[in-house]
Amino acid sequence: MDMAAAAAEVSTPPSLVKMTEKALDEMPQWSWQSVVDAVRQCRRLLPTADATGVFDRVVGALVSHVAVSPGDATPTSSSPESSAFRFSCDTKSSCLSARCTSRTWWFEDLAVVLGPGMVERVAGALLARGTDHGVVSRFLFYYLKCRVAGAATADDKRAMLEAAIAAMSGLDRSSVSCRGLFGILRISSPLKLPTSCHDSLVAMIGAKLDHATLDNLLVPAPPGTTSSLYDVTLVLRFLDAFLHHAAATGARGETPRLKKVGKLVDLYLAEVAPDPSLRPAMFVELATALPAAARDCHDALYRAIDVYFQVHTRLTEEEKMRICKGINYEKLSPECCKHLARNAGFPTRAAVQALASQHTVLKSLLRGGGPDEHLRPVSAAKHRAGGEDHDDLVAAGGQVVLYAGRLDLSLESQNLRSLLDGMHWRVMELEKVCSRMKTQMSKMKAARRATGGGGGAAAGRRAASRSLPRMCS
Repeated sequence: MDMAAAAAEVSTPPSLVKMTEKALDEMPQWSWQSVVDAVRQCRRLLPTADATGVFDRVVGALVSHVAVSPGDATPTSSSPESSAFRFSCDTKSSCLSARCTSRTWWFEDLAVVLGPGMVERVAGALLARGTDHGVVSRFLFYYLKCRVAGAATADDKRAMLEAAIAAMSGLDRSSVSCRGLFGILRISSPLKLPTSCHDSLVAMIGAKLDHATLDNLLVPAPPGTTSSLYDVTLVLRFLDAFLHHAAATGARGETPRLKKVGKLVDLYLAEVAPDPSLRPAMFVELATALPAAARDCHDALYRAIDVYFQVHTRLTEEEKMRICKGINYEKLSPECCKHLARNAGFPTRAAVQALASQHTVLKSLLRGGGPDEHLRPVSAAKHRAGGEDHDDLVAAGGQVVLYAGRLDLSLESQNLRSLLDGMHWRVMELEKVCSRMKTQMSKMKAARRATGGGGGAAAGRRAASRSLPRMCS
């Protein structure tokens, strides 16, 4: 029986299905180049390879090799660390360290063989296997750098960009290069990406807006747009996405990022303010898009509005007041406040509000706290010899607060430096008057001793009274 069974087994033809399954099971043990060749063949046999599950098995073997990171594997000549890799260069998230280089040796081989429909699947498999998000991000940018420029048609470019954006949307925001995202935006603009894909790209850029530069934001308006020279609507969408992301992740630690974006928006406002085609409603929306915490000082915003008023000379008073609502007058420096008060281009109501707010700030500053070791009031000790009237006058002068140390305690006091300097001058004048009063009182005593009589004393007092300054009389 055994010999018969053996003879029957020898005579039975081999099963192609079993041989294929065995080969697929052994694929993780194949050499790297053999797996890459299998990926290339799957690309030609899609969608059949996908429907039969072969592609998934090949991707699994591919990821197994990538995860091993063999020590003898070295980056190719066109690795992302080379000087030619500029697509996603960023100071934080795109420069490959020596530690990461050993994990990126596979970039070039896969960038060549993966098609648009495969790259997202491979990226997902890499993430599921625990590959670092930063490495996957750099691979996707490298893939676009290698493939988009050489794509035969606009449809091919669009497919590659869609696949890369879809894969990046699942990555940690900190691992994606802001500069690289703006690079994708730049090359995708003429390709008209699907709305959902473009929205995803805008959301990713918005989440990283604190890493952007002014040059990044100066995107020309789409062809046919007459409302502005730059794409202000796109920048507003970035700001919307940034605020939404900040709210979703919580307020903790977001204030420094918000202030960076505030400075960036002020720079952008200064660039778009001279645009004669920029509508007032759009300018107002841009100037008021960020919350109050985004700006410690509103001088830059005031200057941008001033330029806008100079260019748009036909604005009504109501339109100007709507624009001025974006200014917090209490956060203006005294210099800007004075300039606004004399600026004929601004509405009179705005000038009045600015001066009133500065008065309120000064008032609250002077009432804010008592003297301490950092605060140095004017001393009355120098003028003790003048009698009770003299001491009272000096004490009244001391109520005019002159605290040099206060100038460094808060931003508000720094902004009010010039006003406090004026108060300093006033106190100095009081000191001069008190000195003169002391001299006159000494003369009165001398005259009293010289005359030796009551009538003479009364005459001396009348003479001294006539000679005293009006402030002290």
